[in-house]
Amino acid sequence: MGATKTDHFTDKQNQIATIAKALGHPARIAIIEHLLKVNACICGDIVNELPLAQPTVSQHLKELRNAGLIKGNIEGNAICYCIDENTFEIIKNYFAKILTMVTKQNCC
Repeated sequence: MGATKTDHFTDKQNQIATIAKALGHPARIAIIEHLLKVNACICGDIVNELPLAQPTVSQHLKELRNAGLIKGNIEGNAICYCIDENTFEIIKNYFAKILTMVTKQNCC
């Protein structure tokens, strides 16, 4: 498999692709849904919620954080995670633009 050539695409395209890739795993969707439900929590709470080992949950949290979908604050010896509203605003605007354009087209 060849290397991706992200420099051939705009920063916005690369950002959306990174976000989409992070959302491409059901465990990460479950983590986001859990964070939406409880507003904020630590990794141990998420581990108790999902049928995954703690290191696996930590890896998924890392991917979500790297994509900007969640943020974390250190509280004692744990990190408290919550949704990063700014990134979800970017997603909302991106798909709103697509929906506006799709509804204007007469496609097959």
